[in-house]
Amino acid sequence: MKLKKSVLLILLSFAIISSCKNKEKVEVETLAKEVVIDIESEKQSVEKVMKAYKDAIQNLTTEGTFELFTPDATVFEQGKVEGTYKDYIDHHLGPELGHFKSFTFSDYEINTTVNLSYAYTTENYIYTIVLKGDEAKGTQERTIESKGVATSILEKINGEWKIIHSHTSFKKLKQ
Repeated sequence: MKLKKSVLLILLSFAIISSCKNKEKVEVETLAKEVVIDIESEKQSVEKVMKAYKDAIQNLTTEGTFELFTPDATVFEQGKVEGTYKDYIDHHLGPELGHFKSFTFSDYEINTTVNLSYAYTTENYIYTIVLKGDEAKGTQERTIESKGVATSILEKINGEWKIIHSHTSFKKLKQ
C-alpha cells in the first residue's frame, strides 16, 4: 500500500511539473511574439475620424457623428463642461446648427500622437460661421470669424478609433 502511494505521489508530481513546464513554455512563446504597429497608418486612421467630424459640422449635420464618439465621451467647450457627446448635441451644437447658413474651417492644421491604444490630437483652425437672418426677429444675416483650437483623446476600441474626450476653445477675430 505504501509503495502504491509513493508511485501515485511520484506520478502526480510528474504531471504537475509537466503541466507547469508547458504553461511556462506557452507564456514564453506568447511573450516572444512581436507586435508591429504602423504608427503612420494609425495616425491616418485617427485623422480620418477627426476629418469625418469636421466634415459633418461643415455640412451642418450631426448625422454619422455619434459613431465617432464613445457613448460616455466627455465634451468641453469654452471653459464649460458640456457632458457627453449626446448632451452636447442635444443641448448645444445640434440647436446651433439650425441657425447657421454655413460653417467652414480654414487654415486647418492637425497634430496627432499615437501611443498604443490611445491617440491625442491638437487642431488649430479659423472657422467662419454665417448666421441666418430672421425677419420675424428682425435680425440680419451676419458672419462670425474665430480662431479655434481643439484637443481630443481617442481610444482604439475593437479595432476602431473613437473620441473619448474633446475640448474646444476659440477667440473671435476682429471683425
